[in-house]
Amino acid sequence: MIRVVNRVLLALLGLALLCGGGAVLARGLGWAVPSWWPYSGRSDVLLSRAARERWRDQGWWWPVVIAVLAVLVVLALWWFFAQFRRARMAEILVDSGDGEGALLRARALERAIEDDAESLDGVARARVRLKGRRTAPAARVRLLLEPHAAPGETLSLLTAEALEHARRSAGLGELGAEVRLRAVRHGAERVS
Repeated sequence: MIRVVNRVLLALLGLALLCGGGAVLARGLGWAVPSWWPYSGRSDVLLSRAARERWRDQGWWWPVVIAVLAVLVVLALWWFFAQFRRARMAEILVDSGDGEGALLRARALERAIEDDAESLDGVARARVRLKGRRTAPAARVRLLLEPHAAPGETLSLLTAEALEHARRSAGLGELGAEVRLRAVRHGAERVS
């Protein structure tokens, strides 16, 4: 989704800048521009002094200008930081044995690992995200453990069963994993 928004915004911004710059350049070179274009000669400005100072004495003008500029700064920062966020892996290249290969949806493998992990004793909930290249993915696993679960045993079972099963099923040479464990919050038990 972010990739689509990024491309659409870049295309619209580029088109607006290209049209505006092209019209200013055309008028500066003496070429014909549309009659509605405010810039009509080499010494003209796009906004006259009267147009620039028209709303200055109004009480609402400066708060509106500041609010619009603040929104533009926030949107620009959001757009900038969105460039560094990695998109979710879409598919994994599986060796089918015939030299062609097959594509496996990454979300299907993530769900399979989650189901296998949640079936382990002591795991309340599992969340899996695949990252990396489609020929060499790595899993980011978050497990929510029940109060009685032993973290070491759960991690060993996850590695030996769920991750190994996923690696073999997808025909991967290796499947690296980063596992984060967290315990379920529970109240203290009463002892009488």
